[in-house]
Amino acid sequence: SILKDFDHPIVQQDFIYREHDLSCADLSLIGLRCAACAWLIEQKLLQNQGIKQVSVNLANQRLWVSWQDEHIRISEILAQVEQIGYSARPFKQDTHTALLTAQSRQMLMRLGVAGLGAMQAMMYATAVYLGDASGITPEFRNYFRWVGLMVSLPVFLYSGAPFYQSAWSALRARTINMDVPVSIALIITFLASLYATVSHNGDTYFDSVSMFIFFLLGGRFVEVKARQRASLTANDLQLIQPMLAHYLGHLGQNKPLQDIAAHDLSIGDWIQVRAGETVPCDGLIVQGLAQISEALITGESDALERTIGQTVLGGSQNYTLPFIMQVTAPPAHSQQALLDRLMNRALAERPTAAKAADRMAHWFVARVLVFAVLVFAGWWYVAPERAVWATLAVLVATCPCALSLATPMALTVATNQMARFGFLITRGHVIEQLVQATHIIFDKTGTLTLGRPSLIKQTCFNPTDIQHSAELDAHYLSIATALENTSNHPLAHALRLASHRLPLPQAHNVSHHTGGVEGMVNGRAYRLGHRRHAVGNVSHKTATAPIASGSNNFLNIVLAEQLDSTWQAVAGFEFDDAIRPAAQVTIQALQQAGLTVYMLSGDPSEHAQYIGEQLGINVCKTGLTPEQKVLEVKALQQNGAQVVMVGDGVNDAPVLATANLSIAMGSGTDLAHISADSILLNDDLSAILRARLLCIKANRIIKQNLNWAIAYNILMLIPAALGYIPPWLAAIGMSLSSVLVVLNAMRLQRF
Repeated sequence: SILKDFDHPIVQQDFIYREHDLSCADLSLIGLRCAACAWLIEQKLLQNQGIKQVSVNLANQRLWVSWQDEHIRISEILAQVEQIGYSARPFKQDTHTALLTAQSRQMLMRLGVAGLGAMQAMMYATAVYLGDASGITPEFRNYFRWVGLMVSLPVFLYSGAPFYQSAWSALRARTINMDVPVSIALIITFLASLYATVSHNGDTYFDSVSMFIFFLLGGRFVEVKARQRASLTANDLQLIQPMLAHYLGHLGQNKPLQDIAAHDLSIGDWIQVRAGETVPCDGLIVQGLAQISEALITGESDALERTIGQTVLGGSQNYTLPFIMQVTAPPAHSQQALLDRLMNRALAERPTAAKAADRMAHWFVARVLVFAVLVFAGWWYVAPERAVWATLAVLVATCPCALSLATPMALTVATNQMARFGFLITRGHVIEQLVQATHIIFDKTGTLTLGRPSLIKQTCFNPTDIQHSAELDAHYLSIATALENTSNHPLAHALRLASHRLPLPQAHNVSHHTGGVEGMVNGRAYRLGHRRHAVGNVSHKTATAPIASGSNNFLNIVLAEQLDSTWQAVAGFEFDDAIRPAAQVTIQALQQAGLTVYMLSGDPSEHAQYIGEQLGINVCKTGLTPEQKVLEVKALQQNGAQVVMVGDGVNDAPVLATANLSIAMGSGTDLAHISADSILLNDDLSAILRARLLCIKANRIIKQNLNWAIAYNILMLIPAALGYIPPWLAAIGMSLSSVLVVLNAMRLQRF
């Protein structure tokens, strides 16, 4: 079987990735027609041992699934999808777009056949109705009935096929979906009309069947086009990577320039990126100067300069000069590919409200089928000739399509809109949780501040020779940099930048502690960090020099050397790290919205307190270890708080995972290691405010949609059962109800 090929490790490299101990895949779905299909696929796959999560995104026709390899293989998952009448294949943007286009074209063709057949069937039915009033002969009546059968047969078999296929798939899976009552209504009506035509006894409703299918398909076509428009933003974010790369060799071998497939690139390859081209993968510039745009990745529209040694992201646009880069991650594992996977996981995951709506729709369908049987029995006893039509009206009018669309449509549009202004959702519960938040906690460095400190002052304590103080400054700066040379902390970057022209000694036995680092350089023991870490066992009276100088609006750290059994401060470093421009406005707006704002920082210096006071934060706690931050969050949660944590990923992974909702700065640590529910792609804190306002509006629209869908189904139930609503009118009402829900969700696009 061709599906077995997908079990091969080489094939899986292109579409399967790992999250902890699970395999995950993003798949294109073929044959997905409505919310009933999505629900059926999820329920079928979740019955398998080893499958941990299944989420179908109806808006962009994609399936996200995670599983344990020891229990089930990807080929078995694909086979089970095919068993219930659908098809799933690894997602590729270009083929997926072509698939959606072909599906829309086929639906439009079915709609055209239904419309043409409905008009013709209505014309012949009208001849029968008028003829009955004016004394038409039985021969002409039978002729028009047979002609009506002929023109409605393609509509029933071809245009109505999606409903029967979906219903049959559900019944094979031993469950029911929303297409089951619709199919029952269509089949019973057509067969009853066929019997009346053959036996010359009773009424025919070929016109009603054709109109019924036409209205249902018309409603679903409008719904599908609206869903596809809602997912256009997500498609814009999924950049089509270049097919070719200009290959120069591995690690600077300087081979003759040749074009190779971009997906064949590996770490360490050197490639050339020409002016106007898209960068095919993540890498470091090794030759040349680049002006690039990351607008489609981070939302930053300004051109950015990148020089030798700096990072460029796959998907960036090279504006001016060609440059040569070394690949650090192939296209399938670039940050842009990761962002694509994270966003589609979020679109696939559904929060509690969506899952509750699905359960309600399934429960409603089962009860409606039972109620339809009772309606048929009641009418058969009172007026047998109206039993079938009243039953059909009940089955059609109360189909809960709108109920199943109410939540996912709003979530899809809201998720895409937030990604547009740089707030990327990676988990499905964000939209609910952001509205329910009572407390929001910020880290300091890299979150409230820019996270790009620069060394502005260096002090050598008690230099023995003033004339050689510059040499001592360089000596101690090189030692400090050597201690931090392997760290990703922002201060380490600042030290490396300040000492880039100095020869660095080798540091040994380096160990990181809360507040600083300790190690051996040139046979001597040194500590670098905040005062309590560097000279923690020395009082001010025994220290030979002041620990640090400078005002509290700058960050100060100390280099200490071990002399005998004590630690003596030998140098001080003063850094400036500016507050983010939007920080104060964001915090004030959050406080005005009723949220309590905390700052939990690992920085024990006065600088951290200064930042908190400048921003007017409610509660500031400094000098905390990652474990202490986790305890602070848990203490708030035990008192009923709904906590949002905002951090840059440096030592923040535990507390990000603990909070009810976590937001990571896009410029933090590697996105692959972030335990966050959402990411600020452009590091703009004001995006949190806009996201929260959009989430409030999205939740309001979800409630409106759910209330409308429930009210409509309840209001239609009794009139349909009493025979006041004919089947064709019930079909129009059901279609308009679904379209109304979709259009209401689309209002979020104007946010």
